[in-house]
Amino acid sequence: MSKRYLATLQFSSTKNYEENLSTLISLIDQTPDRSIVLAPEVCLTDFDYVNFEAASAFSIKALEPLLKLSKDRIIILTIIEKRENAKFYNVAKVLHKQTIIYEKCKNELFTLGQETKYFTAGQDDKALIFEVDGIKLGLLVCFELRFKKYWIDLEGADIILIPARWGKNRTENFRVLSEALAVMNQCFVLATDASNEDCTSMSGIISPFGKALRNGNALCLIHKYDKQELRKMRRYLDVGIK
Repeated sequence: MSKRYLATLQFSSTKNYEENLSTLISLIDQTPDRSIVLAPEVCLTDFDYVNFEAASAFSIKALEPLLKLSKDRIIILTIIEKRENAKFYNVAKVLHKQTIIYEKCKNELFTLGQETKYFTAGQDDKALIFEVDGIKLGLLVCFELRFKKYWIDLEGADIILIPARWGKNRTENFRVLSEALAVMNQCFVLATDASNEDCTSMSGIISPFGKALRNGNALCLIHKYDKQELRKMRRYLDVGIK
């Protein structure tokens, strides 16, 4: 079996949707085959509240070229999506083998960012672990990282994915929580944020031992995935996570 890689992206979203898509495609193209690639929350459009109809329509259209790139990769991003009930959701999509294999609506909307005014929250009571190519994945969208109940739900995941658009004033919170989640659940955590002026620019990959590799100025950070790190940590400090 060939090696698998982890990749976290970090870039500034502009008001030009096409430019954002071009940047995202270019960065995904830099990742090796068999990469798990995590993009920042709503990176295609930002929270463009005054243009929600256009943002949703573009995001759905943008999935087509992104699906093509998922032939040999697992790609995770969130988009603004208008559903049949005419309500807008922040929806995480997992793309693999040119198919949307998993999706979830953001359950916990961030009141301080006016998300509750524009989005409808998802109705999932729990965070779910789903499996792709033998890897157990969990997914929390931005603000959901703060909710302890989801940490418990995701015990046993090999990798927890956190696409975020986290405020710069709470940079230390993002750093500490993402690293604590990796240590507490003895798993890899991939966390992303945009590099816009109001964001943390703290995308990174955290190991089950709590070692954090942050993107820094890199738009794309790539690290080899080694499942042995999970096994070593869970054997070394057995807290009942299998």
